[in-house]
Amino acid sequence: MKTINEIEEKIRNGSAVVYTAAEFKRLIREGAEVTAADVDVVTTGTCGVMSGTAAVLSVPVAKPGTFERAERIWANGVPCMPGPCPNERLGIVDMIVSGTAHAGAGYGGGHLFRDIVEGRGIEVVVEAADRSVEATVTLDDFAYARLFTTRTAYKNYTAYVNRQPTRIKTIFSIEGLQGPCREASVSGCGEINPLENDPLGLAIGAGTPVLLNGSVGMVTGEGTRSTSERPNLTVIADMTGMQPRYMGGFKTSAGPECITSLGAAIPVLDDRQIAGLLVLDEGIPLPVADITTRTVLGEGTYADVWQQPDREVTYHPGWCEECSTCAAAAVCPTGAFSREAGIDRDRCLACTACLFACPNDAFEAGEGSFRVRGRRIPITLRQSGRTLAEDLCRDLKEMILDSRFTFTGGGIR
Repeated sequence: MKTINEIEEKIRNGSAVVYTAAEFKRLIREGAEVTAADVDVVTTGTCGVMSGTAAVLSVPVAKPGTFERAERIWANGVPCMPGPCPNERLGIVDMIVSGTAHAGAGYGGGHLFRDIVEGRGIEVVVEAADRSVEATVTLDDFAYARLFTTRTAYKNYTAYVNRQPTRIKTIFSIEGLQGPCREASVSGCGEINPLENDPLGLAIGAGTPVLLNGSVGMVTGEGTRSTSERPNLTVIADMTGMQPRYMGGFKTSAGPECITSLGAAIPVLDDRQIAGLLVLDEGIPLPVADITTRTVLGEGTYADVWQQPDREVTYHPGWCEECSTCAAAAVCPTGAFSREAGIDRDRCLACTACLFACPNDAFEAGEGSFRVRGRRIPITLRQSGRTLAEDLCRDLKEMILDSRFTFTGGGIR
């Protein structure tokens, strides 16, 4: 059995063995017999649509004495909740912004958070009792900017289908989930998800340092609706230091949602943790349920989603017939594709929506499917980015090896 201090000493002297979750799973699939003596740390991660994300911001908008108290606030048109501190007459507003708050059908809190981290100018409008105040601010102007999640790294998702003959608007679709049972929508990063790899809660809990959208943060405890069978986490981190590619907005037929990423390192102290790390996509059940009744109709596994060839989406300009309106660009939920520029990999979640929208089959990807009650249902929307999550795992591995991330000195700086 090892201790955290012993692992950190090995990191400092350059003898630590650190794997990303993808690297570790590759060893297991190749038949390697791994014990706690063979590995010191495994980095895990997840990235995707996570509704339970919000920000607490403190923003100077006017000179002291300009207004008495903010009653309503908008940031880039996204409605915010004034408070929790009123900051009367100081010209500073504190506000809470939900990642699912909407300025319109194509812009919400998730888009706002990415714009803030990218250093873009944010238009803040404050309504007080007797006046309206406007200001343009950037992240450098914020006295306080922290992102927190109420439900992150959800361990056990459900795939959804629609048994009705008409489309149903839902956050689990972009243009409405088609029926009856014509397509399936999925979430979750399967075998690299932090909580899938720590089923006993030996490594991840309140006080654990993590990466939230690439910024060093901390787990504050269990998230909302967390159970022993379906756990999730509450996490907080400073927005300074976050990386835009790991966050953003995601358009759905029920309004914009928020993309969030979490990276967690698992120190391997003994073989109990090795047992948890042996989990593979093909061993993780993924129930398939009706979107309206939530009745479970069948079950697949995350191998149906992620153990497919060509996980990333490829665009073939030569196959494009240049429709007057590009259906692929119109449906892209992150704004990652245009016919002129192609795919912006820093915005692409590889959701495959473009693949199914393009009438000329100008896109390729290894989409999966489920077999439910004797019929094959294609997976037409993936609301999690496995490749981005694997990139975050690599970032975390490099930070550990460079001593920029530690188990005993991590957390919010």
